Amino acid sequence: MSEMRILCLGAGNGWHRTQLQQASEAAGVIFETANYESFAARVETGQTILTCEAGRLDQFDAILTRTMPAGSLETITFRLAVLHQLENQPGSPAIVNPPRSLELAIDKFATLAQVRQLGFAVPETIIVQSRQEALDAWDSLGGDCIVKPIFGGEGRGVMRITDRELAWTAFATLERLDSIMYVQRFVPPGGCDTRLLVIGDDVIGLRRQNQNDFRANVASGGSCEAIDLEPEQIEMAHHICNSLGLHFAAVDLIHDRDDAACVIEVNAIPGWKGAQTATPFPIAERIIGLLQKMAGVSTEAKC
Repeated sequence: MSEMRILCLGAGNGWHRTQLQQASEAAGVIFETANYESFAARVETGQTILTCEAGRLDQFDAILTRTMPAGSLETITFRLAVLHQLENQPGSPAIVNPPRSLELAIDKFATLAQVRQLGFAVPETIIVQSRQEALDAWDSLGGDCIVKPIFGGEGRGVMRITDRELAWTAFATLERLDSIMYVQRFVPPGGCDTRLLVIGDDVIGLRRQNQNDFRANVASGGSCEAIDLEPEQIEMAHHICNSLGLHFAAVDLIHDRDDAACVIEVNAIPGWKGAQTATPFPIAERIIGLLQKMAGVSTEAKC
């Protein structure tokens, strides 16, 4: 029986790739990587062949989708179309996370609307396409708002705006860039959130804090500690991820001064470097174990 082969897309060359490589070696599986930019397709009579720099995509047992780099509408559409086509082929590898789930989770509006439809609390948010509408939204939400890209992660491009002149300038810039304006009421006090890191059936609870920034996920000055979760938090995490079709993800909650929580984001490509500092077991081993399970490979649970 041949060894299991795992392909990691968009892994980069940093800490996360190293962790996954080491966990794969410990599990006795072959770990390979490729860039989304290397995707190619050959459509001919009787078959469609999908390839990347690591070879044919259908020759892998499982595929882990990590960060997809920015690109034109055509390149992003093609990369997702390749994953959709692969998923629909007979005997396709297990894909974590699958393309439809990526499409939903990368879009903050689509995610927030889905979470709200499921009955969970979210911060009041207004999404518009013009400077004046965004300024009106900023006013209506109390003049203290979070403005963030509808696509993106790790706190990049996220601003807290409390000054009307600065709001006007920011929205004017976004309008010139033809960007969607995502305006969200600020939930005080900021600088702290709860991450529910979902890896298959497991949910790891983490409290993230930052004394220097309203964004808890900013590395500078930030800290992370493991916390015990309530059964309803675990159920919430699974319910949201199941609804979005996510197998490996993070549900982020923010708490107000009365400790009431609401969902601010669902991350389909979560990092775990901070979480690993607070967790006694190797998180990458859980991720590889999930890929083995989804590919139908028997594996013993590790603690």
